[in-house]
Amino acid sequence: MGDDASETLQQVGEFAVIDRLVRGRLLSDAVAVGPGDDAAVLVSSDGRIVVSTDMLVQDRHFRLDWSTPHDVGRKAIAQNGADIAAMGARTTAFVVGFGAPSDTPVAQVTALVDGMWSEAGRIGAGIVGGDLVSCPQWVVSVTVLGDLGGRAPVLRSGARPGSVVAVTGHLGCSAAGYALWHSGIEGFDAFRRCHVVPDPPYDQGPAAAAAGAQAMIDVSDGLIADLGHVADASGVGIELSTAALAADHRLLGEVAAAVGADAWSWVLGGGEDHALVACFPGAPPDGWRVIGEVVDGPARVLVDGTEWQGNPGWQSYA
Repeated sequence: MGDDASETLQQVGEFAVIDRLVRGRLLSDAVAVGPGDDAAVLVSSDGRIVVSTDMLVQDRHFRLDWSTPHDVGRKAIAQNGADIAAMGARTTAFVVGFGAPSDTPVAQVTALVDGMWSEAGRIGAGIVGGDLVSCPQWVVSVTVLGDLGGRAPVLRSGARPGSVVAVTGHLGCSAAGYALWHSGIEGFDAFRRCHVVPDPPYDQGPAAAAAGAQAMIDVSDGLIADLGHVADASGVGIELSTAALAADHRLLGEVAAAVGADAWSWVLGGGEDHALVACFPGAPPDGWRVIGEVVDGPARVLVDGTEWQGNPGWQSYA
């Protein structure tokens, strides 16, 4: 096949590139038929399949001067795997569509897919199919499938007054990293890394379901924005406590000072950390921390008893 360090997608061709990207990869026991046919075949002992999909568009959701192709691949898988975890399920497989200019080096695509397989391997899943097309810029579209393992799905609509609100994972670190990249401020490498490659707590989704979580959501757009979806779907109010979130605020303090920002805007309105937030009728399981409570409606999210006046979170068409 030659050396893909100098070859482009146009020179190698769609099917030869796909063959390179899937050859020799390990798949989970949930895959009965993997890549190579018109469709894959998965086994679901539960009898139900959890499905979600998401897209990343170059210069809207990632920048190749900030992220390596390997980073982009990991991020694409991570944000989809977090959605499955938020349903209380375990990820079984991914299907990936990728568009790029025909002069894109195959080496970059190989690094992208290596990143995808690396992150999928952390979850215990693999890529079972997809498509490769010519496109003016990079577009990565991922569909993810999961298995509930016999449990009921944890929906957004199950929160009840009197329950606690708890979170697991980072809050605001990705937004802090974005601010550093955008401002051109060096240092704070851990935060910059949080933005280009999130670290979702995949195992905590099924753990929350097993512990009786009533409602759960992936914090992709921002804590207030995403809890707003839970409040609307459940017809309840949610009250957050800044005292309970003080550790998150302190963690971001030095970065906020460096870029001249309010760390609370990142804790409450920053997305893309892909933390999980859930409502529990009692104490949450290990690895979760209580940050608020569910109260009677109207459906809204309050912070220390008042409405948050800052940025509530990501807007796709803003």
